[in-house]
Parts: sequence; structure tokens; C-alpha cells
Amino acid sequence: MKQIIKPLLAVLAVCSATTVLAQQAPKPEQIIKWRQSAYQVLGWNSGRIKANLEGSYNKDEVVRSANIIAALANGGMGSLFPANTETGKGWHDTEVKPELFSKPAQVGEAAKRFATEANELAKVAATGDAAAVKVAYGKLGQACKGCHEDFRKKD
Repeated sequence: MKQIIKPLLAVLAVCSATTVLAQQAPKPEQIIKWRQSAYQVLGWNSGRIKANLEGSYNKDEVVRSANIIAALANGGMGSLFPANTETGKGWHDTEVKPELFSKPAQVGEAAKRFATEANELAKVAATGDAAAVKVAYGKLGQACKGCHEDFRKKD
């Protein structure tokens, strides 16, 4: 029995240590990378929609991109802006203005507008009506622009 207990205790100790390490908060640089990556995905999918509106319209491609944008908008992106990520570098220097971290009500409203417009775009995209998608896409762009003006450093 002792021969089984010692290895079992060793395995339990390793598992416990692994669990503790896995629960440690990520470093600010890692969170900034995740944040920058999420916005790259948003930008890429927005660009796909724009290309469809300006060229040959492919409903399926627009629906996929609109759904990805809506999923990200509703996926808790606010968690990518914790304290201690006001400055620093992910893939590149963060472009977030410090005001984002001191105006939670305004940020919350901006996030709500973004999610609302993203959801509407996804809903409209499913209809296949390119003209309606163009209107919804414009409203989403305005929501993005408003947040960029208030909380993103200028290039």
C-alpha cells in the first residue's frame, strides 16, 4: 500500500502546483497582446465586410464576419482592460489612453453601443440585404469611432 501512496501523493502535489500556477494572473504584457489581437480580428472582419460592400457582395462572407464581430463585442472584451495595462507593450505599445481606466461609466456606455450595433449588424447581415448591411455597418463604424476618439491615442 505504501508503494502506491507515495507516487499518488507525488502526482497530487504536482497537480496542485500546476493548478496554482495556472490560476496566477497573466502579466500585463500578455493581456495587452490579447487585447491587441482581439482588435486585429475585429479590424480584419470589418475590412471583409467593407470589401464586400464595395465589391462583389457575398452574403455568407458578410454573415461570418458580422457574427465574429458580434461574438467579440458580447464576449467580455472589457476584461482585456484591467488595471496595470494602461501603459506597456504587447505586440506593440498600447494605444489606450489613460482616460479609459478612469471613466468606467463612459467606457461602459461605449461598450454597450458597440455591442448593440454589432448585434444589429449580425441580424441585418443574415437577411442578405446589402443596402441594409451598409447602413448597419455605418452605425457600427460610428460606435467604433466614438470609442477611438475618446479612448485611443492618435497615430
